[in-house]
Amino acid sequence: MSATTQKHPKGLYVLFATEMWERFNYYGMRAILVLFLTKALLFDKVFASQVYGSYTGLIYLTPLLGGYIADRYWGNNRSIIAGGLVMAIGEFFLFACGHFYDQAALATPLFYTGLGCMIAGNGFFKPNISSMVGQLYPKGDKKIDAAYTIFYMGINTGGAIGPVVCGFFAESSGNAGDYKWGFLAGGIAMLLSVVTQISFQKKYLVNAEGKSIGVTPKDAPAFFQKMPVMVGFLFLLSLLTIALVYIDIKVVSYLFWLLLACIIFISFVVFSDKTLNVIEKKKVAVLFIVSFFVIFFWSAFEQAGASLTYFASENTQRDLGFYVVPASFFQSLNSLFVVSLAPVVAWVWVKLGKREPSSPYKMAFGLFFLALGYLWIATGVNGVGAGIKVSMIWLLGMYMMHTLGELCLSPIGLSLFNKLAPIKFASLLMGVWFTANAFANKLAGVFSALYPENGKVTSFAGYQISNLHEFFMFFVFMAGTASLILFFISSKLKTLMDQ
Repeated sequence: MSATTQKHPKGLYVLFATEMWERFNYYGMRAILVLFLTKALLFDKVFASQVYGSYTGLIYLTPLLGGYIADRYWGNNRSIIAGGLVMAIGEFFLFACGHFYDQAALATPLFYTGLGCMIAGNGFFKPNISSMVGQLYPKGDKKIDAAYTIFYMGINTGGAIGPVVCGFFAESSGNAGDYKWGFLAGGIAMLLSVVTQISFQKKYLVNAEGKSIGVTPKDAPAFFQKMPVMVGFLFLLSLLTIALVYIDIKVVSYLFWLLLACIIFISFVVFSDKTLNVIEKKKVAVLFIVSFFVIFFWSAFEQAGASLTYFASENTQRDLGFYVVPASFFQSLNSLFVVSLAPVVAWVWVKLGKREPSSPYKMAFGLFFLALGYLWIATGVNGVGAGIKVSMIWLLGMYMMHTLGELCLSPIGLSLFNKLAPIKFASLLMGVWFTANAFANKLAGVFSALYPENGKVTSFAGYQISNLHEFFMFFVFMAGTASLILFFISSKLKTLMDQ
């Protein structure tokens, strides 16, 4: 085979850049969100945590709709561009909110509008760009795995840079009015993402035969391709998501029930289908079981954007003598550790050969590393008096162990869905993964609200929390218990998978 055929198509690097700038936007905004809420808008930590949970939960729900619209009406390219523009608009609304942060009557509607647009736009961007990577290659091409690895590096490059840049502009001065510059940086990054996609899609986003990928489906009704119709739909969807996030935060917390209804609906559709045999249904059951354990992982892992940000801001010694490290910078650690540790984890799996553990065992190890990370930081704060800040080493060590957990669970879980899901229900069952993530992120906000401060005592399911040690031990118990149960049933799950 010639050297030319061994090269990846240039379209991969276009998608790399498009995704990198979008992740810059998302993680940069997330890094400063709860800090902006507590320090500029002066919300308490409980309410800020609820906002965080509702926002990130809905972020994982809207891709179900966005993927459906793209597959049937708009195509991947149009959906990515449309979603990216709506997300950029959302960031600019947040910029305006940051500008008028001391005028509650104006700042509040601007804030919810910004969040709603971010959620709506993400629904069209997130599910479509990943699917385009595989379309660049002919079926059975062995370079696809390497291509997704490169693409994943784009995700983590953006995830590493975004919090640093947005955090620098937002936090360096200590002025609450400067958070707007962090949102502006995110909005500019999102525009760069859209410009990249528009500029290079026709020339480079083509398959091995030279045909454009991500185009409008051939059987899509012409009516839905009209610009006024598309703009009108995006406008109405944005209004809906603005309402959804506002209602969940301010009126009634419905999101848990909505997500549960989604799971029940998908379960009914799949398990009632008479074309699936018993073995296929057993494999689907495995997917539902591991998704349940995924909730425990991400609800603890996603404390990064909530309670762990509070901890970095208030309880971590960040003064280097010549520079005070912004609290938001610590959210770059996960992406940096992914880039450095992913090759190591992959090497370990290969080195083990026939002794390589099954996917459920690997996911159990993911939960174990998560619990170990929280045990590490719980040890660091044990016995530390109020007002005493601890070394950054405790956060660094925790994030490293959490990243090891992520590498054992996240890619393994996604691969498991691709392997076990019947072709007929491949997309629908991927919705189970997204729904589990949405449930976990909403739950992350609930758990973050337990963060102890000012001597107050919080509790969850009878477990009382009065200090940081008890708070972090809560996640040790939760993740550790989930890990042990998954270890215990992994052999049974493997049997069901191998039938």
